[in-house]
Amino acid sequence: MANASKTGCAAAVGKYPDSTIVGARSDTGQWAGRPLRDLLAEGWRRLPAAYRIPPEAPALEEAEAYCARLARGHYENFSVATWFLPKRLHQHFFNVYAYCRISDDLGDEVGEPAISLALLDRWEEELNAMYASLGESFPPSRQQPDISRTGGRPRHPVFIALGETVRQFAIPRQEFADLLTAFRQDQTVTRYQSFDDVLGYCHNSANPVGRLVLYLCGYRDPERQQLSDCTCTALQLANFWQDVSVDYLKGRIYLPLDDMRRFGVPEQTIAERRTTPEFLSLMKYEVEVARDWFARGLPLAAKVDRELALDIELFTRGGQEILNAIEQQGYDVLKSRPVISKGRKLALVAGALWRRFRQRSPETPSAGVRP
Repeated sequence: MANASKTGCAAAVGKYPDSTIVGARSDTGQWAGRPLRDLLAEGWRRLPAAYRIPPEAPALEEAEAYCARLARGHYENFSVATWFLPKRLHQHFFNVYAYCRISDDLGDEVGEPAISLALLDRWEEELNAMYASLGESFPPSRQQPDISRTGGRPRHPVFIALGETVRQFAIPRQEFADLLTAFRQDQTVTRYQSFDDVLGYCHNSANPVGRLVLYLCGYRDPERQQLSDCTCTALQLANFWQDVSVDYLKGRIYLPLDDMRRFGVPEQTIAERRTTPEFLSLMKYEVEVARDWFARGLPLAAKVDRELALDIELFTRGGQEILNAIEQQGYDVLKSRPVISKGRKLALVAGALWRRFRQRSPETPSAGVRP
């Protein structure tokens, strides 16, 4: 891990060795082997009714309203972030957020791996149908579910609205598909041997989100994407270290096993929530590594428009505050989950607002290719 943390940003996020992931589930729960129809029916039953794929596709206006309601109702920080973006981009951010939100819930809110995997496959059929309706075709493969059940056209409101966003901003399918890869991985992998393996997970679970934001703001170049990857990886690591106990209750450990072994931390320590000097040393080390990844991504803010720079700053500072909260409670994340106080959150937003109104931002171009 130490070597990985010292490599350059572009090299670190660009390629990974063959995975040495351990802890893969040998089955996918008591629902494994059930008919697909039963898996899907049970899965939709366990989720909000609004998530279900309707028999008929809604009109674009109705689909966009659906995405806006979902974005505004599920995540208050997302609504705050959109304050700093041009109003003409709000709906597109709602559309992307709705896709990410439901995708995440299909993987994390069902409680049965086999059911989640079936739902994620069905969701990807809608994704493929959306791209097919825009003129993109796919060679047959196991990783790209058949779109025959969709009739070649998406029906879910998210994909009706998202299709317009993809068309306007020429967003490639891969970023959306990579997120589904991560959510599938959560159903089948519970431990990660090395830090490179954790980075490989972040490559699919976090980095696509930053790249989608860049596409919406008109940036498509590798330099900015690589800097964004560093920031998103850092945010993912901060969340992992904040949620060690929460993730363990879900059967997952994202702390690299190599690091746990090097610091003398057996899994039983996490299972029993037993704070030891070895565990605290491990967490102190992981916090510093996450801070290093935030530092690598900092140059991005100077390479984008001020409006987007304020968003980047807000999320970066929020992630850094999580790490500060871990440090302030002595790196003991087993006894209580570190959180940012409401007062500190308000201070972060107030600071960003002050900078927003202090600087007159240049007009952000629409969906175009930037240098």
